[in-house]
Amino acid sequence: MSLDQAIEYAENHKDEFLRQIFALLRIPSISTLPEHEKDITSAARWLVNRLEELGFENAEILPTKRHPVVYAEMLRAGAEAPTVLFYGHYDVQPADPLDEWDSAPFDPVVRGEDVFARGASDMKGQVVAFLNAVEAMLAAGDLPINLKFMLEGEEEIGSPNLEAFVQEHRDRLACDFCLNGDSGILAPDQPSITIALRGLSYFEIRLEGQRSDLHSGMFGGVVDNPANVIAELIAGMRDEHGRVLIPGFYEDVRELSDQERSLLPELDEEWWRKHAGASKLFGDPAYSVTERARARPTFDVNGILSGFTGEGSKTVLPARAMAKLSMRLVPDQKPEKIRAALEAYLEQNVPETMTWELIEHASSPPSVISHESAEVQAASEALEAVWGKQPLFDRIGGTVPVVGMIQEILGADSLMLGFGLPSDNIHGPNEKQHLPNYFRGIETYIRFVHSVGK
Repeated sequence: MSLDQAIEYAENHKDEFLRQIFALLRIPSISTLPEHEKDITSAARWLVNRLEELGFENAEILPTKRHPVVYAEMLRAGAEAPTVLFYGHYDVQPADPLDEWDSAPFDPVVRGEDVFARGASDMKGQVVAFLNAVEAMLAAGDLPINLKFMLEGEEEIGSPNLEAFVQEHRDRLACDFCLNGDSGILAPDQPSITIALRGLSYFEIRLEGQRSDLHSGMFGGVVDNPANVIAELIAGMRDEHGRVLIPGFYEDVRELSDQERSLLPELDEEWWRKHAGASKLFGDPAYSVTERARARPTFDVNGILSGFTGEGSKTVLPARAMAKLSMRLVPDQKPEKIRAALEAYLEQNVPETMTWELIEHASSPPSVISHESAEVQAASEALEAVWGKQPLFDRIGGTVPVVGMIQEILGADSLMLGFGLPSDNIHGPNEKQHLPNYFRGIETYIRFVHSVGK
C-alpha cells in the first residue's frame, strides 16, 4: 500500500465520502424501539453491501437473540501481518425530544463545519470514516494488515447479547488487538487517545411494604413507608462529597501512579462547568476534577419511583418503591464483588417491615491499555502527523462494554481511536459531527494502519 496515494485518494473523494455517511445517517436504526426493527436490518444490510463492494470476504449479518452483528474479513496480508478487529456499532439512540432539534434528526444537514443528525458522532460517523479509510488504502494497493469487522446493533441498549456472540464466535474473531472507533478527542485542535475506561455496575432495587397503597392519614405512623426507606438507604450509600459508603466498595481500587496522573489532560473547572452546563462542581476534594471524572469510582442514582407523582396531591402511603443505581468502576474493581457488597449492605440495612429485591441490569469491567504499547505509539504518531501536535492520553469516565469482553474472552487489548467531540450532543438533540475532524480522522486511520502494518 502506498501511503501517499491513499491519502491523495481520500482527499480527492471527500464528496463521495460525505454521500456515504449521509446514506447511513438517514436510516433510523434505533435499537431500543421495536417499531424500528426493519431500520436496524436496513442499516446492517447497508454495511454488508458496503463491505462487499470493498472486497471483504464472508460479509454477512449474524443473528443474536435480538439485533444482529455485521461481520466481514479481509485476510490477504498473510500470517506474518497483524490481525486487527475493528469494532463499531450501527444502532442509535431515540431522537426525543423532537421539538428541540433544529432540523429533522434523520435528514442530515450541514451547517457551518458540522453535519447534524442522530448518529453523526455516536457512532456512524466513526464507522464510515474507517470504511472510507479502508477504501482509500485499497485503492492504493492491498491492506498491510489482516482486518476483521464486528459491527453490532445493540450498543445503545447495553449490548445484552454481545458477550454470548463473542463467546460463540471467539475463533472467528481472534485478533492481535481491537481497534475501537467508539471514542473521541478533547477538542477540534487537540487530538487525544483513550487509554482507559471505567467499568459499570447497574442495579435496580425494589422494596415492598404491603399489598397496596394505603391512606396516609389512616395508616401513617403504623405502616412503614417504602419511599422513605429507599431514600434512607440511598442516603446511607454516599456522603456529601460523593464518597461511597458501602463497606468494601474501595477495597480493590488501584490508585493512579504519579506518572499516570501526569498523563491526564489539564482540564480546569471552567472547562468542566462549560461542558456540563453546571454553575458549580461537586466531588471529593482529595482529587482533581479531571481525576474524579476520569479515574475514580462513582455512585449515582439514575431514577426513583414511588407513590403518587401526578399533578396535585394525593395522600397516599405507597406500597412499593424502586430506585435505579449505577456505579462506575476503575481498575481493579470487579462487578461481582460490587454486587456482593451492595447485597450485604441491603441485608444489613433494609428494615424488617420491607421485602426487597436486587436486579442487575448491566455490568462491565474497567479496562486500561499501556500508553507505551506499540498500538498506542502508532496511533500517537498518526495523530501528530495529521494534527501537527502530540496527542494527550485520556481516560474516559464512561463505559464501553465490548472492551472488557474482548479483553476477557479474546485476550486482546482495545485501542480507542475515534474523533467525536465533547460538544457533539451525543444522545441529545442536534447531535453533530465536526467535518474537519471527520476528514482528519480518515487520514489518521490510513496512517495508523500503514504504521501497524510495518
